[in-house]
Amino acid sequence: MSSLRWSSTRAESSWPRVTGSGEFLATGDRGGRVVIFQREPQGEYNVYSTFQSHEPEFDYLKSLEIEEKINKIRWLPLHNPAHFLLATNDKTIKLWKVSERDKRAEGYNLRDEEGRLKDLSTVTTLQVPVLRPMDLLVEASPRRVFANGHAYHINSISVNSDCETYLSADDLRINLWHLNITDRSFNIVDLKPENMEDLSEVITVAEFHPHHCHLLAFSSSTGTTRLCDMRARALCDQHAKLFEEAVDPSRRSFFSEIVSSVSDVKFSHSGRYLLTRDYLTVKVWDLNMENKPVETYQVHDYLRTKLCSLYESDCIFDKFECAWNGTDSVIMTGAYNNYFRMFDRASLRDVTLEASREVCKRRAVLQPRRVCVGKKRKETDVSVDSLDFRKKILHTAWHPKENIIAIAASNNLYIFQDRLTPNGHHNTPEIQSAPPKWQTQPNPPTY
Repeated sequence: MSSLRWSSTRAESSWPRVTGSGEFLATGDRGGRVVIFQREPQGEYNVYSTFQSHEPEFDYLKSLEIEEKINKIRWLPLHNPAHFLLATNDKTIKLWKVSERDKRAEGYNLRDEEGRLKDLSTVTTLQVPVLRPMDLLVEASPRRVFANGHAYHINSISVNSDCETYLSADDLRINLWHLNITDRSFNIVDLKPENMEDLSEVITVAEFHPHHCHLLAFSSSTGTTRLCDMRARALCDQHAKLFEEAVDPSRRSFFSEIVSSVSDVKFSHSGRYLLTRDYLTVKVWDLNMENKPVETYQVHDYLRTKLCSLYESDCIFDKFECAWNGTDSVIMTGAYNNYFRMFDRASLRDVTLEASREVCKRRAVLQPRRVCVGKKRKETDVSVDSLDFRKKILHTAWHPKENIIAIAASNNLYIFQDRLTPNGHHNTPEIQSAPPKWQTQPNPPTY
């Protein structure tokens, strides 16, 4: 699984306004498919629609094969019963319309029931077509194709709060698109030097502010995050603010720059804070303070002694995502061994949980996990030497209103919800369901 995204009721965000907040969850896979899950009245999520968004292509000018893998998915605000979303692979962005149809028109004058044109000589009377009830059909149709806008692989798309434009970012450029114009875009950030040998950093992720349509943030491989104001100038080559934490020279090593590369950035729902994820930490930045983060959380500090082997296996270049809960009070991000971490900003407590088919049964309560550097203290503790770095949780998403989370672990999608204890307090999130390897099957199973 390569991407997942909740829907939401927030009009100013990148999710649609849907009755019943977070009614839909969209997921993308490496085969170019998008699977949308809908929340049922009982609270469970079932498959709502499945469609092939991208196909493999070949760039003959560059002799480059373009994979169909979905990199990012973003919902558009809802203005009618149909749902719209943007999906992108490395090169091409597509706007999809997902709509329902429970009636069909019958009684055409010039066409038969199968849609073929009639012989006009046989048409002797005029009739009024009528709508007949039919079984509910969910249709996904491409409405726009935004191609040829990037020379490098697209790593981010973000819908603006003005509901008319969106951005797309690759390694060196950020483009601004209008949702109704497909043949041109406006370049707002360009880091490409005249001589590529002078290249010192690449763009890793970009996102619009949730409320102010003129503000956007993008992060780079050097660990910096820039806030740009499009009101200041058309080309945002001069940032309005630069968020960067000074590195102690005595602690600098060969891996310092690699592990400081920002893999994800998220504005808080309030728009006051920025959440960034690098290889070892998640950081919370106040937009009014640039010199250092207001909060820093260690995700897997025990890996510092493993950086050499992680570099040799290329795991050190893994791009983990991060997420806020609906009230901006808890942070979530992924780790190795199918672990994911949660940090409570008020109590400063954290918990490590596991999303795997071996330990997750329907309605089972997840037990906290602990990774030990030395000897095990408890039987349930896991040694850092026994971690499976092939099992990793890169993609996470939090329901915009409720304590429900979605975790993508390899080819499995897990949905967890927070269970209330008898005294009314929140407990460890429990698993709701775990569909097995749905992305490899032609028809994903229902829950």
